[in-house]
This record gives sequence, C-alpha cells and structure tokens, in this order.
Amino acid sequence: MNTTDIHFASNKVRDIERLFKTELASLYPDGETRMFVRMLFEAYLGWSYADLLTHRDETVDQSDLLRFHWALQDLKRHRPIQHIIGWTDFCGCRISVNENTLIPRPETEEIVNWTINHISKFKIQNSKFKALDLCTGSGCIAIALAKQWPEAEVTAVDISEKALNIAKHNAEANNVEINFLQADILSQFKIRYSKFDIQNSIFKIIISNPPYVMEKERSAMQPNVLDWEPSNALFVPDADPLLFYRAIAEFATKHLATDGMLVLEINETLGQDTLHLFEKSGFTGDIHSDFHGKARMISLHFQS
Repeated sequence: MNTTDIHFASNKVRDIERLFKTELASLYPDGETRMFVRMLFEAYLGWSYADLLTHRDETVDQSDLLRFHWALQDLKRHRPIQHIIGWTDFCGCRISVNENTLIPRPETEEIVNWTINHISKFKIQNSKFKALDLCTGSGCIAIALAKQWPEAEVTAVDISEKALNIAKHNAEANNVEINFLQADILSQFKIRYSKFDIQNSIFKIIISNPPYVMEKERSAMQPNVLDWEPSNALFVPDADPLLFYRAIAEFATKHLATDGMLVLEINETLGQDTLHLFEKSGFTGDIHSDFHGKARMISLHFQS
C-alpha cells in the first residue's frame, strides 16, 4: 500500500480519530477502532482515555502524526495493535510481544486468575512451592504467577529460543525471577540447554496454554492472527489434535505433586475428549467455561 493512500485532514486529535474511523470502517468494528485509537494515544503520548475525550481540539506534532500514519498503515494490513505498540497488559503486567510469540488473550488471563483464586482448594498453603508453565511464549503466565507468589520457584518452558528471549525480557521488565528452559515437550522435555534439572522436580502447579487449534479451523481465523502470530504455537494436526495434552499428561503423572493441580487452556470443541485423556492417566477434574460461555479450560488433580 502506498503511503499517499492516507491523508490526515489536520493534526488535530479529532481529525486523527475521524480518519482512523473512516479508513478502517470496512476492516474492523467501530468499537475496535476506537480501542485502537485509545491504545495508540496512550502508547505514543501517554494519554489516558479521559485525556483523549477532553483534548480533542489539541494538535499533535508532526513526528507523532507520522507515527499515527504508520500505525494506520499497519492496521490496514491487519498487523495486530499489540505488535504496533509493542506490548499488551496481562494480569497487571506489561508484556512485550512480537511475531515470535502469541499475543496473550483475555481468556488466558481469566485462567490465571482462576488458578490464583482456587489455589487454596488444592492445599497449597506454603508460598515456596514450585510452579511450571509449559509453552510459555511471551512468559505472561509464568510472570503473573511469579508476581502473585514472589517466594515460589517458577519455571517456564518453550521450544522456541526467540520466544524465550522475549519471555526473559518480560521477566526482567516485571522484576520477577523465573527459570527459563528451551525444551520440546513432545519429546518429554528433551532439554536443549539448561541450568535447571526439570526431570527431578515435583511441581505443585503445572499450567499450560499449548497449541490446540486444528488445521481445519484455520479458515475461520482472522488475518491479524494468521499472518502475524507463530503458527507452531497455534495449530495441531486434525488427525491428532491432542498430541500436546498427551505429552503433558505423561509428564504430569511423574512431576505433579500428589496434592497439586494441573490447569490447561483447551480447544472448546475438544473439552470432553481432553478430560477423558487425562482421566485415563489417573487424573480427575472439571471443564470450566470462560466469560463467553465457551469451554476454555480444565483443572485437574490426581484421583484420591
């Protein structure tokens, strides 16, 4: 797309808002476009939503106007807003993201909050327990847990070195200590490099948002996901959609504490199949719906 396709009527805030609405009308719902504008003004100028509402007749300087110009160009080619500004909020933490990590979703945030709120049910009284985040990506889950329980020993695993680099940056930016491991969970955590012996560890919490989107579901997904987020963190073969859960079940039977809990994000269409897989491995648990009413997570523990 040529940069001359976009013409700002002026550098007034109200005209910037108006142009975003006009240019993006055919691509995004109006409410989503308004959200984009709010996020950009916060990222570029440090403005709150109240600032945006009360300063609509103010002007921005030419350098900032150019940043809005490029952001609008990016949005028209479906680049995620989180990639444009470089971060997203997750459980009160600022998480940097790029094309090497999934963008944390509200559904995943809900799962972390559920874990925090229900941990007492699993007799985890001592805050010095061990927790494991599998397929950590940006590190958002591990970081949120480490923030909640600073005395816990949190370990985060991912196969992607590029994702782990982002996760390490996020841990440092949020002032938490996490053990990061590069490993392939499908090979039962064959460690690429590590200073931490995961094979001899027992965890009170194992939590994961593994790949679970079937290839046949690809056609229903939006370009801002398909074109910009790592496919290996999203998709699984139609013929074996539970391969990551099977690997997690095998690992958890050996490394989850007898009074610990296993919490997993799942494909809403495979809830019962996923639960049955773990029941065959000696677990019992429940399927939970998210705020949209979709079966989005399971919580598991060893059968008593």
